[in-house]
Amino acid sequence: MAVVVPFENPQASIERLVRQLAPAMERVNATILDRTGSDVTMIPEVANHLISSGGKRLRPMLTLAMAQLTGYSGDGHIKLAAAVEFMHTATLLHDDVVDQSDMRRGKQAARMLWGNEASVLVGDFLLGQAFKMMVEVGNLTALDILSSAAAVIAEGEVMQLGAAKNTATNEDEYMAVIRGKTAELFAAACEVGPVLAGRDKAAIAACRSYGMNLGIAFQLVDDALDYGGKSAKLGKNVGDDFREGKITLPVVLSFRRGSDSERAFWNRTLGEGKIEDGDLDHAIGLMTKHHAIEDTLGRARHYGAIATEALALVPDCEIKTALEETVAFCIARAY
Repeated sequence: MAVVVPFENPQASIERLVRQLAPAMERVNATILDRTGSDVTMIPEVANHLISSGGKRLRPMLTLAMAQLTGYSGDGHIKLAAAVEFMHTATLLHDDVVDQSDMRRGKQAARMLWGNEASVLVGDFLLGQAFKMMVEVGNLTALDILSSAAAVIAEGEVMQLGAAKNTATNEDEYMAVIRGKTAELFAAACEVGPVLAGRDKAAIAACRSYGMNLGIAFQLVDDALDYGGKSAKLGKNVGDDFREGKITLPVVLSFRRGSDSERAFWNRTLGEGKIEDGDLDHAIGLMTKHHAIEDTLGRARHYGAIATEALALVPDCEIKTALEETVAFCIARAY
């Protein structure tokens, strides 16, 4: 049994964003390649395995877009965008070790090729390079935003670890996890551009709000896709969250709305890790019965609307339109 969630929307695209930022992204990509260089052969091998594996570079593009939107005319945003991508890549390398994941972006996870130790250490190297670039830019406020984000992301990951297999997790606790582990980097990526541009607090807050709410919507869709997507488009195996005992919103809603026998199923499979053949299909069936995937996507649309509204006071321009289309893309995407 499989439920394929209809995310496709021909109007939802990041093509305008990619087109608008192409020259700047070339400089970011060149910086990324330069900063992954090392005399230790394994470092560029592991880093480039993930960096060159087809990620959309959404987070660094948001840094560039917000710098452009707020009238920044320097080049500090290039290094900060590269730093944001390194922070994200380091998180993925570390996550795959924690989650014991086999796949990432449709390829074997780095840990499967080089081992857990190399994945963790190369992730640490990338974090070090990220902080080095932040310092080189020389803006203390931007450094504070991104270094604080690194701490919040780690807290979010630890919170998720603590919530794993805990079927008593409620929606507020789940939201705290995704604000930390996913949305905080989106928010920070969007916040540093207007900071570099020397914009006022209202403009900075608007850009941060866009990033935070987009990040929440992005993760909600990811969590729905784990039960309602396709492996080829997900870049990972459908049901990975289920097998790893992750308590995501579709599970929280299904557990709360279910009968005693249904909650016993969730306690056995996720709480105790006793998963049998057919359990994933049964889990998807319960989510369908209780509209859990549908309602998770409804919440994603809600946060997407807040993200779009955050830019309401910005005068209409090409990059603003691109950012609005990016919200639609994140909600409508089907990897």
